[in-house]
Amino acid sequence: MTAGLLAGAWGAVTGPLAGTARAASTRPGATADGLRALFGSENRVIRTSERVVAVTFNAAWNDAGLDSILDDLARRRTPATFFLTGAFADRHPEVVRRVAAAGHGVGNHSYSHPYFKGLTTAGRHREVQAADQALRAAGAGRSLTPYFRFPYSETSAAQIDEVNGLGFADIEFTADTKGWKGTEGGMTVDLAVGRALDALRPGAIMQMHVGASEGRAEVIDAQALPRMLDAITARGYRVIDLRTLLTPVASSAGSADTP
Repeated sequence: MTAGLLAGAWGAVTGPLAGTARAASTRPGATADGLRALFGSENRVIRTSERVVAVTFNAAWNDAGLDSILDDLARRRTPATFFLTGAFADRHPEVVRRVAAAGHGVGNHSYSHPYFKGLTTAGRHREVQAADQALRAAGAGRSLTPYFRFPYSETSAAQIDEVNGLGFADIEFTADTKGWKGTEGGMTVDLAVGRALDALRPGAIMQMHVGASEGRAEVIDAQALPRMLDAITARGYRVIDLRTLLTPVASSAGSADTP
C-alpha cells in the first residue's frame, strides 16, 4: 500500500460489505488523526497513487433509483457513500436505514441544500447540525460518517474551515456524471458513463445521484452504475470505501539490521 492511501473505518461496517473496512473506536465528530488529515481541503481526490476510486451518491430529491443502485452495489460487493440532505432523511427515513443496513457510509449534504454563500455563519452551522440530527434520527447509526459535501459543490476556504470546526471533513468529487440532468437536459447513460471514465485516475471520487428532480422517475445514474462499475474493474481499478480514509495505517519500518 502506498504511503498516500489511508485505511481504517468510521464505525462498524455491517451487511453485505462487512469486512471491507475496519471498525474505529472514535465517534462521528471527533478529530482523529485520519480525520484531521482531511481538514483544510475540498478533498476532490483521494491522495494516493494506487488504482483505487470511490463512488458516491447525493440525495435531495426522491429515491427513484435506490432499489436498482443498492442491488447493483450488493451484486458487485461495492462500497459507496451516500450524501443525504436532512430534509431528504426526514421524508425518507427508510432510505437512511436501508443504506446503513447495506453497509454503506452516510454523509451530510446540509439540511435544505441552499447556496451556502447566501447564509450567515450561524445559518451555515444550522444547516450542518440540523442535517446531522436528522440523519441520526432517521437511523443512520454507525454508518454515519464525519463527512460533509457542500450543496452545488460551492466551497470556499472559510466555509471549509467552518465545517471542519464542526467536526466534519469536506468531501467533494473529481467528476460528476451529470446524470441528474436527465434526457431533457441532454444527458444519456452513455454520456454519464463516459464522464466517469474520462475522469478515471488513481484516487478519483465519482459523484452520482440517487433520484431525479421535479418529480421525474427516470434516474440515468442508476442505469449507468453497472456499466460504470464494470468498466472501472476492467481498467484495473477497484472501488474503496471512503471510510477507509479516517485512520492512518501505521508504517512498518524495518530496523537498521533488516536486510
